[in-house]
Formats: sequence, C-alpha cells, structure tokens
Amino acid sequence: MRQNKRSLWKYLWDYGIITLGCALYALSFNWCFQPNNLAFGGFTGAGQIINRLIPVLPVGVLVFVMNVPLFIIGVRKIGWSLLVSSLYAMTVGSAMIDVMAALHTFQPMEPMLACIYGGAVLGLSMGLMLQVGATTGGTELGARLLKYRIPHLSIGRLCLGIDLVIICAYALVFHNLHNALYGIVSMYISSLVMDTVIYGSLSAKMAYIITSDCKEMTRKLLERDMGVTILPGRGAYTGKEKDVLLCAFKRSQIAAVKRAVHEADPGAFLIVCEAHEIMGEGFGAYNPDSL
Repeated sequence: MRQNKRSLWKYLWDYGIITLGCALYALSFNWCFQPNNLAFGGFTGAGQIINRLIPVLPVGVLVFVMNVPLFIIGVRKIGWSLLVSSLYAMTVGSAMIDVMAALHTFQPMEPMLACIYGGAVLGLSMGLMLQVGATTGGTELGARLLKYRIPHLSIGRLCLGIDLVIICAYALVFHNLHNALYGIVSMYISSLVMDTVIYGSLSAKMAYIITSDCKEMTRKLLERDMGVTILPGRGAYTGKEKDVLLCAFKRSQIAAVKRAVHEADPGAFLIVCEAHEIMGEGFGAYNPDSL
C-alpha cells in the first residue's frame, strides 16, 4: 500500500514538473521568440523550411510526420513511458501557447534581451522535462536518442548542434540572416541552461593533495566522512617520495576540505578540479538510460 502511494506521488510529481516545463516553454515562445520573429530552431523551423521549398503540407503536419519515426525509435529504446509523457508535453505545450497568446499579447522587446531571456526560459523548460523523461518531441527527442550514439556529448550540446543546422538552413531559405544570428545566440544560451539544470546536481569537486604528512591528512579527511585514495608520487625536482591523496567531494564541502588540509599540513600542495559526474558510494549510480 505504501509503495503504491509512493508511486502515485512520484507520478503526480513528474507530471507536475512536465506541466511547469510546458508553461515555461509557452512563455518563452510567446514572450520572446514570436513577438521578435527570432529563429526558433527545432522541428518547427525544419517544417517551415520544408513548407517553403515544397508548399504541399502545412507546417503542423510536417512537424507531426517528422516526429513519428523519432517516437517509434524512442519507444524501442526507452519504453512507452517516453511516448505517453512526451505526447502529454506536446499537447499541453501547444495548448498553453495558444491560451497564453489569447489571454495576452506580448510586445516586441530589444532583440538581445529577447535572446537572453528567451534562451534561458526555454533551456529551463527543456531541462525540467528531460529530467523526468519527457520531451516536446523534435530537437529534444532527437538529442535524447543521439545521446546513445554519442554519450560523451551533453544533451544541451546535442540540442545546440541540431538547432544550429536548422537555423542556418532557415537563414539560407528565408534570406533572413539577422534573425537567424539572434536565434543562434538564444539557442546557445538555452543549451547552457539546459545542461545546468540536468547536470548541475551531478557535478562535484575533486582534490589532489600532495603532502608529507599522509596519515594526519587522511585522518582529517576521514573525520569529515570523505573518501580518500592514496597514490604514490615523487617530486620531479627533488626526487623525494610523496603521497598524493585523491578525494572527491560535493561542492558544499570545499571549505571543509581546505580547512582540513591546512590543519593537517599547512605546506601541502592542493589542486581542486571540477568533476562533471561522479559515480559510486555517496554520489550517483550508473544508469544506461541516463542523460
């Protein structure tokens, strides 16, 4: 009974996040992109290009047709939950765009401000939906599937690559370089925000500590419940043997690490690096379907 209740709350939470993401998506389109005629990228932009070259089918139909093969592949790779959540996101997102446009007409703003705020809000909306396994189709779904083939690239970079191709084609077909350039700026900001939302909670710090008092340094770090690995090292100039401590920790623990190093050995050499993702006890776990 308790397990079913937890599953229900998880289900409601996920769809609440998707609904919030759809609202932000609609806001970015109606507030920043539409009034300023910025190139939007994605399958909408691709549909506009195809419609201009081959004016047989309307843009909406073209976008739907392009999404069908992606959804088929997505269901095979990820499961039916992707199809259900993404269909919900596409339906609610489209409805919110129309409702918001009917309730309020946003006025054009300075183009660079539209790029910055539009890209930030769009990236936030996409990041929130991708975190709970949903997309609005198009670029995000294509990037989500490409991630299986190109795992070393972040989801934001993959989205940016697809959008750049579409926006450049948009500029060539519609002969509108000015709006396309603004669109590229906006998509770049969107990719940065998207990666921050998706990977921000996974990133951590890693410290290399070169010390002559390994035992005391290790004790100080272990007292703070930090894992430590001792590596053998030797100074290139002096030739002296020294231990190198490798320690991974969360961002909030940086002050504690610095204090522990100073207390144990004020003359220690400390190097702190960014760690994009850490898997293991106290951090994340491996998931083949992770972003």
